[in-house]
Amino acid sequence: MVLLAAAVCTKAGKAVVSRQFVEMTRTRVEGLLAAFPKLMNTGKQHTFVETDSVRYVYQPLEKLYMVLITTKNSNILEDLETLRLFSRVIPEYCRVLEEAEVSEHCFDLIFAFDEIVALGYRENVNLAQIRTFTEMDSHEEKVFRAVRETKEGEARAEMKRRAKELQRARQDAERAGKKSPGFGGFGSSSMSSVTSATIITDTIEPEKPKVAAAPVRPSGPSKALKLGAKGKEVDFFVDKLKSEGENIVTCSAGRKASDASKVLQPPVNIESVHLRVEEKISLTCGRDGGLQNMEVLGIITLKVTDEKNGRISILINNNDKKGAQLQTHPHVDKKLFTTESMIGLKNQEKYFPLNTDLGVLKWRLQTTDDSLIPLTINCWPSESGTGCDVNIEYELQDEGLELNDVIISIPVPSGVGAPVIGDLDGQYNHDSRKNILEWTLPIIDEKNKTGSLEFSIAGKPNDFFPINVSFVSKRNFCDIQVAKVTYVEGNNPVKFSTETSFVVDKYEIL
Repeated sequence: MVLLAAAVCTKAGKAVVSRQFVEMTRTRVEGLLAAFPKLMNTGKQHTFVETDSVRYVYQPLEKLYMVLITTKNSNILEDLETLRLFSRVIPEYCRVLEEAEVSEHCFDLIFAFDEIVALGYRENVNLAQIRTFTEMDSHEEKVFRAVRETKEGEARAEMKRRAKELQRARQDAERAGKKSPGFGGFGSSSMSSVTSATIITDTIEPEKPKVAAAPVRPSGPSKALKLGAKGKEVDFFVDKLKSEGENIVTCSAGRKASDASKVLQPPVNIESVHLRVEEKISLTCGRDGGLQNMEVLGIITLKVTDEKNGRISILINNNDKKGAQLQTHPHVDKKLFTTESMIGLKNQEKYFPLNTDLGVLKWRLQTTDDSLIPLTINCWPSESGTGCDVNIEYELQDEGLELNDVIISIPVPSGVGAPVIGDLDGQYNHDSRKNILEWTLPIIDEKNKTGSLEFSIAGKPNDFFPINVSFVSKRNFCDIQVAKVTYVEGNNPVKFSTETSFVVDKYEIL
């Protein structure tokens, strides 16, 4: 390996953060870094120093050093270029170049370092790409968190409203108790118990805020005895809010299709050789038709967990007819892949890294060809005397796909009430807070390739755009799959597992 480790250390040689790209013990790394300051000649400006076994390529960062530890036969020019990229990455995450700041963002730096170097060699990436890869921005996670926060806010508001009602009921009961000598202090205590128990119960069951609850009657001793035991061990509504996140989508006001389920679950049986075929689509289309831009990014990721399966070759079945551009990992034999569609290391004596997700093949498809749109959405709003009649249709153009958990989100005007739904395939949910009508379909395939939704609401045609679509699929778009895995020696088959996912990054009709 060329690059052994990358580290940020103090001028005394103390490691602040270090990332090793080969098997090295902590003692070995700390020893190399401790020896580094002693090797530098004061008064001379250099960018590297050498020992009998390694070379240090370094750059001062105020009170710290950015140090790359390489083998002596590495290309010094490439090492210097890699060092400059490392030095530019650090200010991206650390506002000041001090030991405490670097320690605080150590994991962010390690993730960025892993994007720069793989298997001891530099990846062909720039600073903007590193920033994009490490952000790992997830639309599904944002939607899930937004839903959870909304539900938590609803629960708090409902609790406050119920608490005020019960406070008034308790005051009425206390006034009634003063007029009845036999009621006395016991009545006040009992009412307090009813109040406390009822508040806690309502926060545990926030699924029923839309049901008009009957006024609480202080003369319900059986209800007080029934609920009092439940409320004793509940710390107000905090525990409820924590547990709510698990079942948030099952409440009556929740979404029918769980946004949190956008990440496809991995297969139950994962072999020691596991391959993930992942694709992500970004699409923008005009409301009057015409594809403005569509980009599909795909990757095959290999993970080997058994050392005996490290020397393998992977046969790729490429049935893509759409024109995707393929690119292999720098350590993969490109000639072998071009001639035989086989993925293997250039040096077949080497092993694939263990317990590491390694992207061995990437592809990219960018087009403005309307015929390649996987799911077309047509929205026809027409003005009427009372507002707008809207007709929305979908059609699955690629019949080889099977789309699951499809959600078509249509913006609607605010302050005009709920839309009146006419013909409908699937289900719908009107979110009055976000002013969105969600049309949900559990599955769209060749047997269910078309569908429509009609509704009426006050508004103008422009109020119903942009439309956003989200879905997941276990079939990929470009039809690039893993056919088989064999050992390099003997060409015997290797047992492997695969999982395929096709998800949405952005799907807009403007």
